[in-house]
Amino acid sequence: MTDPTRDHVVVDLHSHLVPGVDDGARTVDDVVDGVSRMVDRDIGHIVTTPHLDGSLTLMSDRFEARMAEMDRAFARAQAAVREAFPRMTFSRANEVALDHPEPDLTDPRLQLDRRGYVLVEWPRLRVPPESARVLDRVRGQGVGLLLAHPERYRLGDRAMERLAQWREAGAFFQVNYGSLVGAYGAEARRTALELLARGWVECLATDFHGRASLRLFISEARDHFRTADGEPGPETEAWHLLTRSNPGRIVAGEAPVPVHPVGRGESLWGRLTSLFR
Repeated sequence: MTDPTRDHVVVDLHSHLVPGVDDGARTVDDVVDGVSRMVDRDIGHIVTTPHLDGSLTLMSDRFEARMAEMDRAFARAQAAVREAFPRMTFSRANEVALDHPEPDLTDPRLQLDRRGYVLVEWPRLRVPPESARVLDRVRGQGVGLLLAHPERYRLGDRAMERLAQWREAGAFFQVNYGSLVGAYGAEARRTALELLARGWVECLATDFHGRASLRLFISEARDHFRTADGEPGPETEAWHLLTRSNPGRIVAGEAPVPVHPVGRGESLWGRLTSLFR
């Protein structure tokens, strides 16, 4: 059963709510507006994750300059969020691009709530050769890896084989809410659903880029879980694990709980894949 101590708020581990430092929120007002929308969807703990090139971790001066830039911008955003939403837990880590085969991810400032897990991605959605070996080497540094939106990489006919290799290398998977409802296209949706059906997803996140024109897709994704058996019903244990318990465990530095496969047979998988028939 879900640990009730981790079940009171939705925890979001992937967003871009540090103003002016990447392709996410541009202003503090953007951040406050975005957090307001997240609060409306029961999110009570945000670890926002601006982009960072992993190669910078090997260049001390440039790394510190980039981190200082993010710190200054985040301090402004954090003060505004605290004033507007005093009950919100709002902290910063990074979404680290693995643009170098051996980045140094041991700095706690890169880690989700500084407790050992790092959100990583392949840069520009392009997967390098020997990607599993890269993940294995980074895991050897003693950090946990949460791979952002694995469903969005174009891996062709060998997609599940490559994804299995990443899991064998020790990476946990974070899928975007929007992927479940087609926000990134049909291929990403099919992959996201297959990952759920195999029990290969540890948590869901918004990947919200902090602009008014963008949607969160949480309600839409939740509706699919609620109607998984053909009629409205209570939220499933899997939904709680994916949105509350497991992200809560990850920010506490604990391993996520395995999520039972979702969507085999006549439930979520059958209803959603029927859209592609």
